[in-house]
Amino acid sequence: MLHIDIPTRADIEKLATARDLVSVSLYLRTSPRPTESDAARIELKNLASAAVDQLREAGVEKHLIESVQEHFEDLHEDSSFWRYQSHSLAIFVTPESMQTYRLPNELLSAVEVSDRFYIKPLLRTVTFPQAAFILAIAANSVRLIEISADSEPHEVGVQDMPADAPGAVGLDSISGRSTTGRVRGNMAVGRIHGSEGQKVRLRQYSRAVDRSLRPVLTGHNLPLIIAAAEPLASIYRSVNSYPNLVAAGINGNPEETSDADLAAAARRILDDLYAAELADLKETMAIRGAHGRAVTDLSDVARAATFGAVETLFVDIDRSVPGFVDEESGVITLSSEDNAANYGVVDEIVRRALLSDASIFAVRADDVPGGGAVAASVRFAV
Repeated sequence: MLHIDIPTRADIEKLATARDLVSVSLYLRTSPRPTESDAARIELKNLASAAVDQLREAGVEKHLIESVQEHFEDLHEDSSFWRYQSHSLAIFVTPESMQTYRLPNELLSAVEVSDRFYIKPLLRTVTFPQAAFILAIAANSVRLIEISADSEPHEVGVQDMPADAPGAVGLDSISGRSTTGRVRGNMAVGRIHGSEGQKVRLRQYSRAVDRSLRPVLTGHNLPLIIAAAEPLASIYRSVNSYPNLVAAGINGNPEETSDADLAAAARRILDDLYAAELADLKETMAIRGAHGRAVTDLSDVARAATFGAVETLFVDIDRSVPGFVDEESGVITLSSEDNAANYGVVDEIVRRALLSDASIFAVRADDVPGGGAVAASVRFAV
């Protein structure tokens, strides 16, 4: 089973604003298979050693280095921690603290030592999280399933969820009679007959399901994908109150489909959803570029980010550019090597754009407009 700690935007902003003269960021590949944990622990040891070398070269005081080493050694020896992993691990260390995130994306190994944390790889997880809810609804059953990246799907417990349509509307079958003889609204349930009556009851059932889901889904921004046959799929859509309901759905009776197969179908829908979103964003970038509201040069993007002008930022998730960005002017100074005396220019652009409430999309190199390390649409010219 995959074990994931996906950071929220607030978590990332907190890391982005943290400052400590000794800040170490490590990213390494892991595996959800406990039998492969030894390889990850060896990689941690190698990356931690590289970080310590950078700290020594930078002249960091010995007791601070020893505190950092102690954090890494404690993590290395924590066997229970290594039994529960995902596909990548992000580690943020200062002499006083350590924070980890188990991530579903397969990230490249990286070591960054500076006075701030290296946050850019984290954004891949929140850009296209491959996570969603599936509402598998049929006349005789309903269940809410949560998926996340390549993890096994699991059913979410929902308080007061109707067991089925008949139970939700007080019938002994979806096309049968009232079990109570009570009047619902201005209409006696037992007097509704035929296809019209069935649709009325399915709508009542759908409203009951929607009401039960509200406390569970409130505060989430994950997509909701419906798995249902008609006419129930359309009826549920007509009463749904969750704003992130996906237009595409999984057709057919979900009672005949396993959670794993529903998850596989949902991931295909998410892939299409993200591809369409990315295509729209790139088209918008092209239009804005024609009107002088898009920049692709690293220096121009750094300046725009410094003055809070970035509206949407594309960033190459794998590319690092050592150097500095001036706090006031946004002018960049590149470095010939990556060491503890500098930080990543691209990461600093991400940090400044993030803190000015820009939308950030961490993508692969081929998806960055202009082919550079970054590209941005801007709110105003700078």
